[in-house]
Amino acid sequence: MGRGLILIIDDEPQIRRILPKLIAKFDCEVKAVESAEQGLNLIDQQNFDLILLDLRLPGKSGLEIIKDIKQKNPSTCLVVITAYGSVEVAIQAMKLGADDFLQKPFDTEQIRMIVRQVLERKELLKSVPEKELSQELEIELVGNSKQIQELKHMIERVAKVKSTVLIMGETGTGKELVARLIHRLSDRADKQFVVVNCAAVPGTLLESEFFGHIKGAFTDAVENKAGFFEVANGGTIFLDEIGELDFNLQAKLLRVLEEGEVVRLGSTKPISIDVRIITATNRDLRQMVEDKKFRQDLYYRLSVIPIMVPPLREHKEDLPILISHILGKLRKGTGPQVTGVSQEYLEILKHYNFPGNVRELENIIEHSVLLCSQQILTPETLPDSVLQASGAEELAKKGIEAGLSLKQAKTLATEQMESKLIQRMLNECGNNFSLTARKLGISRSALYYKIKKYKINIE
Repeated sequence: MGRGLILIIDDEPQIRRILPKLIAKFDCEVKAVESAEQGLNLIDQQNFDLILLDLRLPGKSGLEIIKDIKQKNPSTCLVVITAYGSVEVAIQAMKLGADDFLQKPFDTEQIRMIVRQVLERKELLKSVPEKELSQELEIELVGNSKQIQELKHMIERVAKVKSTVLIMGETGTGKELVARLIHRLSDRADKQFVVVNCAAVPGTLLESEFFGHIKGAFTDAVENKAGFFEVANGGTIFLDEIGELDFNLQAKLLRVLEEGEVVRLGSTKPISIDVRIITATNRDLRQMVEDKKFRQDLYYRLSVIPIMVPPLREHKEDLPILISHILGKLRKGTGPQVTGVSQEYLEILKHYNFPGNVRELENIIEHSVLLCSQQILTPETLPDSVLQASGAEELAKKGIEAGLSLKQAKTLATEQMESKLIQRMLNECGNNFSLTARKLGISRSALYYKIKKYKINIE
């Protein structure tokens, strides 16, 4: 690991003496100051890999300078120091941009773990030179937004090292895809990639499935069986939904990480393994650690390299290229040969928040393709849930008010939306059919037909 630069900002002389001693085993240069002002001056002069910041300082408090620190050096790992029982303040600090927190009295191993992770990240970032993104990344991970480009660069970098990776993100963001790309771009690409859904393995079989068993280990163990880790030997194991892992099994997973070996159920003989571990979660593991539902030591072991996969609502500028990619995949099947979407269709999706992220977008597009009878997808093919949640009804009303005909506005809504729009316009026009038809841009006979078709009540 490369030489790291660490800054301690704490007004207690004892802390400024103790902390450097605790991390003396690492190849680090440590600087310590007693005030926020002194710390900010040093940060202006040097790029620190790690800053340990006390929240209670004379003059400016630690909370006040967190944003300043992150603005000056966004890549710096910032860990705040707080007194025992002040977790609420620490959480506030993390919302402002801090990466982690330490409580007094210090946990020596936690401090060393943080320093080790920071130095490993530093080594990672300098070990892989900048280069053009691989063709595989461009094909598989679709998007031109800043968030997706940063994600592509991160994947390419972490693929070259063996460090554990924790992939975080909401359901449907593509965490497994990220894990697969890391494996395929690594020197383990020709070896096994084993996917394990931690939430799907029955509790009674957890240990046997993960670590294997020998014949006779339990009633149904009629033969020796290799576990997930043995199967993945030489390759990569992807533990999805790691936050659901049984607490007791967490200790055994930690042993695998520390010792590089597994012991089959019913046996005492350790089996050496060489496996890269990638995990993923849609849960807040830090909070689970605080709630004593996830082991702190395991969390630090798994999150040497954390990767955040952004939700779709944060990079909607990628919608056109994502839709084109999805349609391209669907055209390879036997379904309708849809070539694109209308501008109105795209506008509705831009107003939708995609709680199911890219996976939900794929389902929406497939739904529309199945209902479509032409080459371009229009709003009528969208699921009602999307139209309602995206405010398509309001868009249609605004279209009429802006002078669009009903035919034009209808492209922003389904028949359900059209029905509500006619009802509203009738109310505004005092049930005057001629005026309503004129404002809607249709004939009186067409209005009569639609009133009957949608069974609109005329009061």
